[in-house]
Amino acid sequence: MKAIAFERVLVANRGEIAVRVLRGLRELGAEAIAVCSEADRDALHSRVADRVICIGPSEPAASYLDIDRILHAAKDCGAQAIHPGYGFLSENADFVRACDKAGIVFIGPSAEQMDALGSKRRAKELATAAGVPCVPGYDGKDSSGANASEASFEREAQRIGFPLLVKASAGGGGRGMRLVEKAADFVEALRAAQREAKQAFGDDTVLLERFIHPARHIEVQILGDGKRAIARSTAGG
Repeated sequence: MKAIAFERVLVANRGEIAVRVLRGLRELGAEAIAVCSEADRDALHSRVADRVICIGPSEPAASYLDIDRILHAAKDCGAQAIHPGYGFLSENADFVRACDKAGIVFIGPSAEQMDALGSKRRAKELATAAGVPCVPGYDGKDSSGANASEASFEREAQRIGFPLLVKASAGGGGRGMRLVEKAADFVEALRAAQREAKQAFGDDTVLLERFIHPARHIEVQILGDGKRAIARSTAGG
């Protein structure tokens, strides 16, 4: 029995998350379509899919982060929906808008929700405005709202104190994150985090937070179908 509203879904990712989603789609009776870069033609996610479309060279910016290439692939194969996995374009509101404009369902939050919470910087601004206590840090903006200079980051790092975390604003999963334990290592860690954030998410915006250890966190996962939502919280160390 089919338990999915779509007959054909394209998974815009690679690696372990793509494999999991592709296998889930097949179990639900949908045609599972993968995209790959030239370097990933023989990767596992390419082999478990019902169909695979090569969308560009090995550099993520020219393949997995290229909105036009992914939408072109989706249209060519007749995909009704796109699942983004995590990382890459999964938290890119412009990608959601492009899917909406193309008449393809984005399996995930709306562009408005993503604008509000897809950026750590913006999410912390909303939390602060709502009176929610936040970990002390620096949002990485200068007085004009643009990304701050390296000198400003160094100055703010000294104010916050070490150890601290450099964190990519546009994504998660530990990508673009660096623990810095002393001032002498800060600039190198900042640059490395910015490079990784740019490669993984197409956005090198980073922020700083005081490192708290030991710590526990609570995550709230929300699953919805556009009509109703179910929330589940989990605690972690």
